[in-house]
Amino acid sequence: MKSFQVFFEIIEDNHCPLYKVGEQLVLSDKALSCPGNKATCLILVREMTQLLFKLLAAKSDHLVAEKQIFSCSGCTGLIKFIPVSIPENMATGTVPVLGAREQELLARIQSFPLIQIIPDDELKNFIGRCQLELVHEGTLLIHKGEPTSSLYLILSGQALVIDGPVVITTLGAGEICGEMSYLGGDVAGASVRALCDTEVLAVSSDDFNLLLDKLPAVQIFMARLLAQRLTRVNRARAEDFASCMQGKLHDMAPAELFQIFHMNSKTGVLALNLPRGPGKVSFREGCIINAHYQGRENEEAIFAMLAEHEGTYRFTLGLSPQEMKAAEVGDFMRLLMEGVKRVDDAQEGR
Repeated sequence: MKSFQVFFEIIEDNHCPLYKVGEQLVLSDKALSCPGNKATCLILVREMTQLLFKLLAAKSDHLVAEKQIFSCSGCTGLIKFIPVSIPENMATGTVPVLGAREQELLARIQSFPLIQIIPDDELKNFIGRCQLELVHEGTLLIHKGEPTSSLYLILSGQALVIDGPVVITTLGAGEICGEMSYLGGDVAGASVRALCDTEVLAVSSDDFNLLLDKLPAVQIFMARLLAQRLTRVNRARAEDFASCMQGKLHDMAPAELFQIFHMNSKTGVLALNLPRGPGKVSFREGCIINAHYQGRENEEAIFAMLAEHEGTYRFTLGLSPQEMKAAEVGDFMRLLMEGVKRVDDAQEGR
């Protein structure tokens, strides 16, 4: 007598503790085979046994044509499944087999959040499409404003997500970057730089889109990830805005800036981007404790910066513990008056 066998594909997973969308069940007249060597649900076995008696009287190809939907009675979750044709890989004996490299890679990533929601059969194909890359310390993996063609899963190391001077977050093993690539090749909203030698798993946006089309669970995961990332970006930018001020020297000369920080007893670092190079002045409770510009230090650096009229500035709150203990350069008003006098004398001598 010809053996009876029907293949089912799970099309809906409502918090099932065992099985996921896209996985397959095989019901025969002798056994029930569950996906990926997973544990067998006893509730499902009981219901499949009842279903078996009904199906024995029907033709399996007739069931496939009708695409009748079946479901389990549920425990803490529930699945729905439909009969399907014999999967091509099973009919041809080409079930994906992981090589030594893939098995080692799977052992490293199987606990990662994204990997846990990908069914075993799809995971084998996913790993086969990925490329292992080493990103050296300080290297930009993603450039803000440029198209991103890949999604990256960090295997080891750390990467910093930055938007100009704003540090958004630090990513570690199991986290994803380049998620904008799956939105159709959109440009990156932030840069990603390796904090140390970092291993990443890269998958092209086209290959990842194929996975998204097959698995609604991955779509939900990515939607949640994007929402979380947007929250992080907004929070980081808000904190940056609250902790610093910036502008152009054309609108506010160095002498005015210095007076504002002095009168308001500010503690922090004034960074200036000037035509002749960067300058830096550190304030502690409104008093200048160090200054650097064009190889000059302290008083001479301050006098040189006061003569500048073009450039940009940025003041960031806070000093290092060492700077908090540093001695003052000198009396603030004396420094300011001497510097302004030198600027006036230089202009009159022209």
